[in-house]
Amino acid sequence: MREGAALPAPIAHDETEWLMPELLNSLLKLLQDSALGEAVRNAEYLYPVLEASHILGIALLVGPAFTFDLRLLGFGHRVVPVTAAARHLLPVSHIGFAIAIVTGIALLSSQATVVAGTGAAPWKFGLLIVACLNVLVFHGGIYRRVNEWATAAATPIAARAGAGVSLIAWTGVIFAGRLLAYT
Repeated sequence: MREGAALPAPIAHDETEWLMPELLNSLLKLLQDSALGEAVRNAEYLYPVLEASHILGIALLVGPAFTFDLRLLGFGHRVVPVTAAARHLLPVSHIGFAIAIVTGIALLSSQATVVAGTGAAPWKFGLLIVACLNVLVFHGGIYRRVNEWATAAATPIAARAGAGVSLIAWTGVIFAGRLLAYT
């Protein structure tokens, strides 16, 4: 910028808002004001039971998923074919995902607008989207040809990249989720 040049006038907040934040806020308010939100806020033991169930769901999701990701990265390639690892680990991970999503939505319903306003919320939900898209891309892409490389010494680079994204994204989801209470 040239010396002495005037800075542009600040943009008013209303001019920068677009429909999505308003729609998102309305949906969060709807969830928070729902019977579910009311129950989670007011039932004496419901919140801690949901929280414990959410942690169990995360463990069931991430434990097998990380084990599968490590197999994709080459650990145990002489012992367990990728297809066997997938057959035994991924169904447990899917159950954990279902538990984590259901309990997570229930927990969110107790204070949806407050939680969404925290500094960690965009990270948690953004990384959750990345993790879920990674699963869809992996299973819709390289995993369709798994029989060609299931017992190979080296897993294809696309599978290893997917495993790396998975490890980073799910770890970030967990950290950001924990930080929701502190930001």
